[in-house]
Amino acid sequence: MTDPMILMNRRRWLARSGLGLAGALGVGTLGNLLLGAKPAYAADYKALLCIFLYGGNDGLNTVVPTDAARYNQYAGVRGKLAIPANRLVPLTGMTYGLHPALAGLQAAADDGHVAPVFNVGPLIKPLTKAEFRAASSSVGVLPDSLYSHSDQQYLWENGTGDSLEPTGWGGRASDALATVNPVISLSGTPRFGISRTHTPLVLPNTPGDTFGAYEMQPEDLKVEWKAERKAAIDAMYREQQELALANAYTAIQRDAFSVSDRLSGLVKIVPGGAGASAAIDTAFAPLIAGGRIGTGLGRQLYQIAKLVAGNATVQGNRQIFFAQMSAFDTHGNQAVDGSPADGQHAQLLKELGDALGAFYRAMKALGLGEAVTSFTQSDFGRTFVPNNSMGTDHAWGNNHLVIGGAVKGGRGYGSYPDLTLGGPNDVGVDTWEQQGRWIPTSSVDQYAATMLGWFGASDSQLRTVLPNLANFGAATRLGFL
Repeated sequence: MTDPMILMNRRRWLARSGLGLAGALGVGTLGNLLLGAKPAYAADYKALLCIFLYGGNDGLNTVVPTDAARYNQYAGVRGKLAIPANRLVPLTGMTYGLHPALAGLQAAADDGHVAPVFNVGPLIKPLTKAEFRAASSSVGVLPDSLYSHSDQQYLWENGTGDSLEPTGWGGRASDALATVNPVISLSGTPRFGISRTHTPLVLPNTPGDTFGAYEMQPEDLKVEWKAERKAAIDAMYREQQELALANAYTAIQRDAFSVSDRLSGLVKIVPGGAGASAAIDTAFAPLIAGGRIGTGLGRQLYQIAKLVAGNATVQGNRQIFFAQMSAFDTHGNQAVDGSPADGQHAQLLKELGDALGAFYRAMKALGLGEAVTSFTQSDFGRTFVPNNSMGTDHAWGNNHLVIGGAVKGGRGYGSYPDLTLGGPNDVGVDTWEQQGRWIPTSSVDQYAATMLGWFGASDSQLRTVLPNLANFGAATRLGFL
């Protein structure tokens, strides 16, 4: 039997060392590695990158129709928030343009690899306006808590219509496809990446940050003491424990140390530094000043670009990534000095467009353009009718963007909403409620299924990952990949 004093000393050692899993990899990774490594999916590499725009992005100003009839209808309602037609970023082959702040996506658009997906949102099943108006309760008909930030974020991330569902469609897909790594997040522990057995692997979102147990030891320790300490801890975690729970814990710790050893070198690489990729640095050059990337999303996507380029080190041939931006709850000040192309929303979209454009260029330069697909998600769309604060309010269906070498650009997907206030897509009937809150015509399920089908999921796996997909009949995929 193990001496109690030895057990106590071990506990003190662990407490003082700061090398528990939470310290090594972040609280969000505690359940990631309990089951150990999984077999590689296939010989070819593919990655999905989810970029969540928290707050509810104004999709109506993100993608704007350019044909005269609909543009005039758009401008007539949007008024001072309408983007001037001559400033829109043209989308090749389409009668739509992007907000001018998304000029960073021009190269991808010119390559035909940007696809707008129209009027997407959480649905349980296809829904008409008459069915929406007749619904006496939301059970089995409407998604939970429409127009609520937190609930709609959960619905986009979990893809079920039930805001209490604790897992996300990214996490469930990772489990269904037995990916080597769980969802890799560069921004906390989103519900999107949670499954029944895993939470996301959370990595530092800034190039150069330390990652891993042995990287985080106190700087005042001499190198030889660090090596001895590492050897002692490794030996401790190799010991067989008396309790099953203790053995499970030590197994998690061993796997955590293995992951941190494997990935810490990639995480530490900075633009222009040792080990940096010239292709990635060149692609991100417009965002780099003084060796540092100037925007939050830019830093996240630079980290992800390194992980994609180093996929042999990351391991696994299927990987899902998560990044995010916030502050899209633009109830006011979407326009500055009467120009919606220069307001708060424009600043947010510029960060998005510049970072995504750099990431697209990096993947193309690495020869991995067709292997990586990026897509946006957001709480909900915004009202078509502006409010009195030069902003927009909470709505439902929204327009999104999918970008990558495998994307079939040159056309839009789904159904662009009928812009008639009080019309078939507007939830409102009485004049006061005719705000242009669009009932989605495509579901999160169909949006996700299109990407996961390209990713390699079978029809049966799609039905497991997306439980409401069967409600949409044969129209399970939107066709943009």
